[in-house]
Amino acid sequence: MDRPDVARGDVDVDDLLKVILVLAIAWLLLEIVDTVLDLTFALLDAIPPLLAIAIVVLIALRLTDRI
Repeated sequence: MDRPDVARGDVDVDDLLKVILVLAIAWLLLEIVDTVLDLTFALLDAIPPLLAIAIVVLIALRLTDRI
């Protein structure tokens, strides 16, 4: 388990680059998820006005005997 020829804090450059790469990928994935969630909530916020417009149009069509 203990390797006497390597100091405890000794880390290869390749291992550090792999850790940084994994962290960068995780950061990008979180940014993408954040963007998707923002778009989803923006669409959900737009539903009530669209529903009100649809109701107004249906009432207007009913009153003008178009339905």
